[in-house]
Amino acid sequence: MTITLIIVGVVLLALIGLGVTGASLRRRDTDGAIGQLAGETVKRDRGTVEVSQDEASTDVVSAGVGASSTSVVASSGKEVEAVARAERSGELVQAGPTAPVAYVPPDPETLGVARRQFLNRGIVTMFGLGLSGFGAACIAFLWPQGSSGFGSRINVGGITDIQDAIKAGGGFFYVPEGRMWVTEYPSFAVEKAADGYGFYAQVEQGLQAGVVALYQTCPHLGCRVPECTTSQWFECPCHGSQYNRVGEKKGGPAPRGMDRFPMEVSPGNELIVDTGTVIQGPPIGTNTTGQEAEGPNCIGASSH
Repeated sequence: MTITLIIVGVVLLALIGLGVTGASLRRRDTDGAIGQLAGETVKRDRGTVEVSQDEASTDVVSAGVGASSTSVVASSGKEVEAVARAERSGELVQAGPTAPVAYVPPDPETLGVARRQFLNRGIVTMFGLGLSGFGAACIAFLWPQGSSGFGSRINVGGITDIQDAIKAGGGFFYVPEGRMWVTEYPSFAVEKAADGYGFYAQVEQGLQAGVVALYQTCPHLGCRVPECTTSQWFECPCHGSQYNRVGEKKGGPAPRGMDRFPMEVSPGNELIVDTGTVIQGPPIGTNTTGQEAEGPNCIGASSH
């Protein structure tokens, strides 16, 4: 019983202390305030009041020529005070009536195009251009070659004229449009070529006519092989591969003899060379003509 009374007493003292503290805080806030709210102000805070034109003159600042005072309807006194403060700080300015802006219709091409749509269309366009370029390159690569130039069937000329050009060139005749050398092929070696060339049927007509058409590049690494008029051989300046006058390997690192083109002789005795087909040269050790160097070599033979 005694303990209960003690607890009740403590609770009462705590409540009294809280009340005294709250009253003291309220008095402190009241003492810090300046002036006292009038009854009209309290009434305005409680409800909606209409501010007359005279009172509104302190709450609205008119701007522009032709602007007129307008009564302000506030929902509470707090809003009226907020408007007055805004006016004193220069933040509230009510502009006068202005002329309406003429309507300009938007560009139909850009209407409704968002940033995401623009990016999507740009990506699709780039993909389309890339695929179109790749397709065009593939078509150009697979498209048949023209009727003239390298990759086509070239009419080199009459056999007699070709033999004269070979003699005038010191044993060699270069045809730039076909990227080929044309040299004489001795008639006594045709039989050996028939036995030693696995591609004899493709070049038979040319060999029978006494000429051979050789691709200008070295089978080793693709360098252009020039003639050597002193040795009467073809000698590669890149790595020293050497070939006799009909393109059979004589020395150097080349894996075979010079490549060549199929040949036909027309009824008019003209040499037709198919530069669109490259025949791999004869294997190492093939020597149908038995020709050796007829003079000093232009390039030293390589032992690689």
